[in-house]
Amino acid sequence: MRQFTYQPQGVCSRQMQFELDDNDVVHNVKFMGGCPGNTVGVATLAEGRKATDLIKMLKNIDCGGRGTSCPDQLATALQQALTQALRK
Repeated sequence: MRQFTYQPQGVCSRQMQFELDDNDVVHNVKFMGGCPGNTVGVATLAEGRKATDLIKMLKNIDCGGRGTSCPDQLATALQQALTQALRK
């Protein structure tokens, strides 16, 4: 498992952590801060899904006119993780 930490921008959550297995399947998503109902729900729904599928589902979700959200920031984090993995 590859572990990743991401500092989200423009949302209540202060940090996101998750793991990707060798097939880019997401595991153990954790949000530090943010709305517990939202972040626990997103983390639960993300478990066991392909990162690319989650990116498509979560990208561009807006929270209160901020132009982003915790789900959108998770999509950004996953995209960065996949890009980082390709470089290695």
